[in-house]
Amino acid sequence: MNKYGIIVLLIIVLGLGYWVSVGTKKDSTNSPTDEINLFGDDSKENVDQNQMQNEQAGEVNKEINNNQIENTKIMKAILHTNKGDITIQFNPSTPKTVENFIKLAREGFYDGTKFHRVIKDFMSQGGDPLSKDDLKKDSWGTGGPGYQFADEINDENSNEVGTISMANAGPNTNGSQFFINAADNNFLDTKHTVFGKVVDGLDVALAINSVKVDSSDKPLEPIVIESITVN
Repeated sequence: MNKYGIIVLLIIVLGLGYWVSVGTKKDSTNSPTDEINLFGDDSKENVDQNQMQNEQAGEVNKEINNNQIENTKIMKAILHTNKGDITIQFNPSTPKTVENFIKLAREGFYDGTKFHRVIKDFMSQGGDPLSKDDLKKDSWGTGGPGYQFADEINDENSNEVGTISMANAGPNTNGSQFFINAADNNFLDTKHTVFGKVVDGLDVALAINSVKVDSSDKPLEPIVIESITVN
């Protein structure tokens, strides 16, 4: 084979290699998924954390069950944010989830946390204690209360605009993180417990959903839950 034939052959081989490489790349663009996940990967650290939290779930569920009767009359909570107040009316068909939210709110768990993930016309996610610390920004979305509890999904579960639902890392992995739906996201109905809806301050919730964000959906301007009042 003369040198020209060798050059042509090299061009064909290199071209084929490039085509295979480009053709097998996965699309890395951001898009809403069918789950609002707590964790962005399956790293060993996250798997170990999930296992530890599952071991504690039984004790927490027992505590929640014992406190449900006391809180049956508590049907609303007000999220006081640096953008305005959002009033949530609880869903009585999700008592464990409501009790968990009330418990954490009373303890001041949510005070100072941020809406750390916002996708316009989809949802706004908050409730991660790690979001209180800007130095842990890379870990926002992976934190929780140190335990997990079961889903409360029924036939009336509807992720319509203005409802508040639990974020999770799969079935029965609820903790503290939640999201407010900014659209009718009914494709989430079988995966995320809807435990309330916005009855006042929907304009505030939707304004939060419209803020500018970076490439990882974190708001450029902090959206802070300053405190929560339950009544």
